[in-house]
Amino acid sequence: MSDNLFALFQSRFPAESSTTFIETEEGRIYSYTAMAYRSGRYARLLSDLGVAPGDRVLAQVEKSPEAVFLYLACLRAGAVFLPLNSAYRRDEVAYFLQDSAPAVAVVDPGREAELAPLAAEAGCKRVMTLDAGGAGSLEQEAATLDGDFGCVPRAADDLAAMLYTSGTTGRSKGAMLTHGNLAANAQALHQSWGFRPGDRLLHALPIYHAHGLFVAINCVLLNGTDMLFLPRFDAEAVVRLLPRATVMMGVPTFYTRLLAAPGFGPEACRNIRVFIAGSAPLLPETFAAFEKRTGQRILERYGMTETGMNCSNPLEGVRKAGSVGPPLPGVEARVVDEAGAALGVEAVGDLEVRGANVFKGYWRNPEKTAEAFRDDGFFVTGDLAKIDAEGYIHLVGRAKDLIISGGFNVYPKEVEQVIDEIDGVGESAVIGLPHPDFGEAVAAVVTAADGQSSPDESEIIATAKERLAGFKVPKRVFACEALPRNAMGKVQKNLLRERYAGTFKVAG
Repeated sequence: MSDNLFALFQSRFPAESSTTFIETEEGRIYSYTAMAYRSGRYARLLSDLGVAPGDRVLAQVEKSPEAVFLYLACLRAGAVFLPLNSAYRRDEVAYFLQDSAPAVAVVDPGREAELAPLAAEAGCKRVMTLDAGGAGSLEQEAATLDGDFGCVPRAADDLAAMLYTSGTTGRSKGAMLTHGNLAANAQALHQSWGFRPGDRLLHALPIYHAHGLFVAINCVLLNGTDMLFLPRFDAEAVVRLLPRATVMMGVPTFYTRLLAAPGFGPEACRNIRVFIAGSAPLLPETFAAFEKRTGQRILERYGMTETGMNCSNPLEGVRKAGSVGPPLPGVEARVVDEAGAALGVEAVGDLEVRGANVFKGYWRNPEKTAEAFRDDGFFVTGDLAKIDAEGYIHLVGRAKDLIISGGFNVYPKEVEQVIDEIDGVGESAVIGLPHPDFGEAVAAVVTAADGQSSPDESEIIATAKERLAGFKVPKRVFACEALPRNAMGKVQKNLLRERYAGTFKVAG
């Protein structure tokens, strides 16, 4: 029997194939029959274009049902799905194309002229287009093909997808996720969160991210039920649609914005059985305010690009504010000291995890892969944590200075490299500061180059906007004479975070 993830999904499809799979905000309905046929046509097109099992298919497109069908088509064809944040700029996409060497790239029509030459340089066989409305050359060329495609056999250890995750050096690494990784994680989440017949997910997340794609959509497919599919988070639309849903997943920013939305309260949440939060730390103040307003305790969980979800507060039982809960079924977690020795209850150390959910390694990067794993197979997350007496994990910091802003990962080095190239800048330090809406906001502290005056804040931000995705751009830039350093010459970012901690007012 094939271990292709799509085959697992098929085994859970509803007996009545006319059951709705996706309903868009505009009221467009896509049944399981339509999803199976449309993804089959896309899979046939990929096969006809010469995409072989294991080839990468890069997609930088806006959220749409057709983008979901493309993901499923890649699984069916045995290809490796590689979604990119639609906010990535030219230079960023050029790197991903060169590093991943995709057989096919699918991009927004408005960017085809810009990105097609870059794809050709990377050896890409074909560039096709897909817009937010589902139109483009991908749909046009697949429209006349037979959608009865089947499913290419795959082993559990074969790659299903690749997601890029930044590193502290600023060079992004491709995390290789197998059919077995994604299947194990989806099954653990489906079980732990009690998905049941009749569940309907309110989906307002992006789908180039593990949260919106592998957590949300995979759970729906395993459950054989449907989702209300919003192009993006909009508080007014979410409040309007919540009474029709039973499950909502979101980043903490979603919940802070709902609390600020007119008309949001117990009545809007009357049919929701669970609100789930992840991708960034949920402030205890938000947890408390949400419970006071709605009577619902948000279920917080923790995961990574490389592992999918690792742990979760329980569906039934105590949900602790500030904790991400115990490990999921099939996942082991431990906290260790610098020598790798396991630490006891409440001791803070490096969090490591092991399980079928943990990725295969970094694409074409055996050195970084070796560094990421202990000899006994535990993955070094880079997060600092403690485990309490009840087995709940509490994240206390990030060993690699990762900033999580609005649910998106921002590594300071990548932003610093852009700022340091600006005329007049001597050096920069990029930090995350507490923010009431985003959890953390990106901020930069800069010094002036010798004999020059530092560029002003607006100039630096404008330049960063040209070079970086919007979520990486600093919201504030501060000038100083010299960056604080320790005896070894390392910039003391903790002092900068303390100095500017009150920049963005945090409620509570």
